[in-house]
Amino acid sequence: MLGFARTDNEALVSCLGDPQRAVPAYRELLRRAEGALGAVRAGLDHDDPAVREGCCRLLDHLVDTESMGRLIAMADDPDARVRIAAFHALACDRCKTDTCAPGPDRVLEPALHHLALDPDPRARAMAAELVGKFVHSDARAAAALAASHAHDPSPAVRKKAGWFAPGGSIHERTRPRERG
Repeated sequence: MLGFARTDNEALVSCLGDPQRAVPAYRELLRRAEGALGAVRAGLDHDDPAVREGCCRLLDHLVDTESMGRLIAMADDPDARVRIAAFHALACDRCKTDTCAPGPDRVLEPALHHLALDPDPRARAMAAELVGKFVHSDARAAAALAASHAHDPSPAVRKKAGWFAPGGSIHERTRPRERG
């Protein structure tokens, strides 16, 4: 079928760590959707960071309310690739309904922390996207993005933070319209 010796969900999750089998395993787990969620959630505890990263990427598409807490916890994973995938999944609204998109009470503090202190610039840049979701409703988000735009050591992070900071292109595009 897929060229795997075993095709149960747990075996497919383990294949996310194998560069030769990761893509077909990812596609098959995505196709299985809710039927694979338990194995994908369990994969967040895998020893291999590539498996944890793949599971975060899968949860970007398959996330449900029950998985959200686990995904938020992955923002503190020791591997930068996992943190980046977790922040992307938390920031991306394309695949989520309003019922399971995380609110600022759950994700803003970790995002602010990583925007300011994460050692990996790619993780800081992805944290900027998540902080940017709350820039119009939380003064801490606006201040953190402005500080990152002005002072982050990475030009890429400064640029991305600037898009979301007050006056930036994404900030202006997403500004709530006044009713009148």
